[in-house]
Amino acid sequence: MTHARAQIWEGGQDFRQVDLQLPELAEGELLVQLTTATICGSDRHTVSGRRSGACPSILGHEGVGEVIASRREGITVGQRVVFSVTSTCGKCDYCRRGLSAKCTSVLKAGHESAESAWPLSGTYATHIHILAGQAVAVVPSTIPDAVASTAGCAVATVMATLEQAGDLCGRSVLVTGAGMLGMIALAAVRAGGASHIIASDLNPRNLELVTGLADELVAPGGAHQVDVALEFSGAASAVTECLASLNIGGTAVLAGTVAPVGEIALDPEWLVRGWRTVTGVHNYEPHHLTEAVAFLESEGERIPWDAVLGGPLTLEELPAAFAEVPTTPRVVLDLR
Repeated sequence: MTHARAQIWEGGQDFRQVDLQLPELAEGELLVQLTTATICGSDRHTVSGRRSGACPSILGHEGVGEVIASRREGITVGQRVVFSVTSTCGKCDYCRRGLSAKCTSVLKAGHESAESAWPLSGTYATHIHILAGQAVAVVPSTIPDAVASTAGCAVATVMATLEQAGDLCGRSVLVTGAGMLGMIALAAVRAGGASHIIASDLNPRNLELVTGLADELVAPGGAHQVDVALEFSGAASAVTECLASLNIGGTAVLAGTVAPVGEIALDPEWLVRGWRTVTGVHNYEPHHLTEAVAFLESEGERIPWDAVLGGPLTLEELPAAFAEVPTTPRVVLDLR
């Protein structure tokens, strides 16, 4: 095989299917034949114009597949892998500080121009070119493809968020936004030993899906005096809700706001006198990808995957998937 099939996004709702030459690999790089991809909500934001993106490009950053060529030590042909969104230099100040997601020369899967030096960067294709700066994790055979695909964005981001939240054992936790990330967070918080778990969402369907993962389901603004608040919806009102819910000594971790939503009010005296902490998380570090796979292996059965994953669709059906309002948190592409 010398070419990959890919859907190139050309702006708006326009996609074009093309054949692209498979690359020659440099040291540390991989070529992965994708079996499955999942459509992340951030790509929907890009196509709708809510978030800027390189154009033309191959979108998609959640996927799983088989290594068919490797120039990386420790990774061999035939292994099934997932991969990080970011490709980083490992040398800049941010990389050295453990903030490689903010690398000064970062490249991102599914975010680069199809006319750049890394055209085969996204998962809406039969193959993906993995750069030397991208982390990969080998996937156990016990994890289905569609489930494994979520590791590289949704699950790894949740792992990074929980790391910032600290030890959850015996603590009360609020999760705002009960979509894909919120659902995974609820399962992970349960596994982390939280004493009381609250889920908040405007969408009754989302709350219905997480009934078995939370101790309490509330309307926005219904949680008070929690030790930890995790925000995944991206809505400014939910950020305000998270902050208002914090008990003395509480921590809020914001992970959902990846597009402009406007400013919110914050009373510094309330923050200081209450010993409260507010931090943000965007993307994740390489070890979070490994943790994501381990979580799916040990705790993945907590997630109602049949209700979470729509499809599968073929690569040819991708444009239609973006033209329709999704009825599930993720839509699966079968790329075989």
